[in-house]
Amino acid sequence: MTTSPSPYPRPTRRRVLGGAVALGATVPVVGVATRASAAAASASMASATSVASAKLTLPAPTGPYRVGVVDLRIVDKSRPDPVAGPGHFRELMTSVWYPARETARYQLAPWMPPASWGPYVTDQGFDPGVFQPPLTSGHTGAPVLRTERRLPVVVYSHGAHSHRSDNTVVAQELASHGYAVVTIDHTYDAWVAFPDGRVLSPSFTVPMTPKDFAADARSVLDAIEDLAAGRNPDADGRQLPDGLAHALDPRRIGMFGWSKGGTATAYTMLTDDRVRAGLSFDGPMAPQITTDLNRPFMDMTAVFTRADDPDVALFWSHLKGWRLNVQADGAAHSCYSDAESLIPQVARILGMSQQDVESYVGTLDPAEGVHMQQAYPRAFFDLHLRGRRSHLLDGPSPAFPDVKFLP
Repeated sequence: MTTSPSPYPRPTRRRVLGGAVALGATVPVVGVATRASAAAASASMASATSVASAKLTLPAPTGPYRVGVVDLRIVDKSRPDPVAGPGHFRELMTSVWYPARETARYQLAPWMPPASWGPYVTDQGFDPGVFQPPLTSGHTGAPVLRTERRLPVVVYSHGAHSHRSDNTVVAQELASHGYAVVTIDHTYDAWVAFPDGRVLSPSFTVPMTPKDFAADARSVLDAIEDLAAGRNPDADGRQLPDGLAHALDPRRIGMFGWSKGGTATAYTMLTDDRVRAGLSFDGPMAPQITTDLNRPFMDMTAVFTRADDPDVALFWSHLKGWRLNVQADGAAHSCYSDAESLIPQVARILGMSQQDVESYVGTLDPAEGVHMQQAYPRAFFDLHLRGRRSHLLDGPSPAFPDVKFLP
């Protein structure tokens, strides 16, 4: 093998700082980019009032439906907690995104829960008082849209040392087009806040592999079946949004993930046939996958490519069903996350150079990158969960000149 023994290393401080900035800086912070960028940021301090009013935003979803969201705490009593000791079981914070029928009375949810946001920013060496997460398009607790059919479901698994919000652009996009999307915080490899006030950070002493992520996904699949049957899977028994019970279709479930979560998507499909179709955003596919998978799988690659990574090439050889590999020229690993939208905004606020921006999100045009995140996953899940064919998956499109279809 020519790959690193661990394809999920702890980020360097430069990457960590860049990621922290991407999460929602609203005033200049010196020291997050190059010396030239820091000088530009210092110069902009003179106009702190105008800069402080600048807010980061996420791109609005393109679908016809308004979006609702609710957080659920899932406890799987078949799985002991690896840290808490006897009598404690694996617990996960999740968010369910869905089309809503009325939203005026319901507040927009922040991109990351405030309880975990503050410790996260502090851990990166910043004053949390100068940061705030952008708002999403999800209205907390809004009633679910009534439809003739139950909602197809998509499960999301995040990247290493991250959190369930890192692909909110895709989650709310799918929800606006009539999907229910369940995003997972993988406890001990995520920044996560629980309803009782506990806030946990990623642990670098508790091994959390893609297989562990996949086990979490299977716990969430069980919770989806509970919702479909009209049961409330929330461990605290909090009231569900009106219409959520019985709204999900357990026979039409897909899954996608970014980085480590992309690998976890493959492992989930290999161990649970409830997931009918899977999509990976630049997953390393390590540990090696040597088992055939005969259900649809799409790989959107940037750094972990078949040409450069033997584990990805090996996984591709074991895909025996519908398969597709696309790659965007100039895309960096983080292009398949909300950083693609947030970093360019931060750059304008801080006066970062183009070189700094490219060191975070590559040279792919950010507008194309965001549009790509919205369009391709929806086309994939529309095809395999709804039977709706899109010509977007047939070959190169003028709308996405940098997206290449790999044979």
